[in-house]
Amino acid sequence: MLKTIDIISAGEILIDFIGNELNVGISNIKDYHKHLGGSPTNLAINGARLGLKTTLIASCGKDGFGDFMVEKLKENNVDTRFLKQKEEMPTSVIFVSKSTDTPEFIAYRNSDYQITHDQISDELLNNARVFHTTCFGLSKNPARDTILDAAGRAAKKGLTISIDFNFSDKIWPNRKEAEDVLKKYLSKKPLVKISEDDCFRFFGEVKSDNEILEYFHSAGAATICYTKGKNGVVVSDTTTGMYSQNALHIPEVKDTTGAGDAFWTGFLYAYLHYKKLQDCVAFAQQMAGIKLQRIGGLPINIDATKMLAAL
Repeated sequence: MLKTIDIISAGEILIDFIGNELNVGISNIKDYHKHLGGSPTNLAINGARLGLKTTLIASCGKDGFGDFMVEKLKENNVDTRFLKQKEEMPTSVIFVSKSTDTPEFIAYRNSDYQITHDQISDELLNNARVFHTTCFGLSKNPARDTILDAAGRAAKKGLTISIDFNFSDKIWPNRKEAEDVLKKYLSKKPLVKISEDDCFRFFGEVKSDNEILEYFHSAGAATICYTKGKNGVVVSDTTTGMYSQNALHIPEVKDTTGAGDAFWTGFLYAYLHYKKLQDCVAFAQQMAGIKLQRIGGLPINIDATKMLAAL
């Protein structure tokens, strides 16, 4: 069957208010700039800018921010047919510090987790290649049950399952609940993107690479990309084993917000073009490197086909 959708990206859509001052804490930031955000949203936009066909499953308010979101998504050729605007709940917003390290954030959640079963039909899944979500998206109901159900159906239909493990106890304070839910998702044998920050927040302590990789593999993860900032990337796959890649040199980091989303977009782009894991990681690093040197998502003028062929 011919697939018309490369990636279904399900989860949070947010307004990111990013501070205009670099490396200043939220308590001291004077003003902010408005951006469309949320990890699944960033991935959908980034993917569309690279030439993938992406569909976003999300919920926002039927308000000025929500209208802004719909307009920006359509401008970027993201399929918005399954984005729901809620009359009774405002759009979720998040205030983020602009940082060369891990940004500080405060989230005000409203409509983002109001994702319901009618937004993800079997027909939609039949037409897709990848089903992707995040910890943020799984952190509250009804989105949680909707996404878990859809991931189960997607896996049975042969879709590649994916998750960005963007865990934060600010978003999901009940770690035991989080672990139980995430193990259900990991049992679908997904591709997993994790970072050092994610792991420290999830485990509440520093763990060795082997301990972290073993935890995710034992829960069902097939392929794990463990990003370690300046210390590069470790990839562990149940079939091909472990692979490490040094970090790229970035002359000037302007903002780290969204770098992980750019990385994972690049990884999935290469993966969907049937590249080996080393090339998927190399392309992912290139996309993250481009993002780190700018505010906002990936630019619209990347010749992804040429860059991938050059690896």
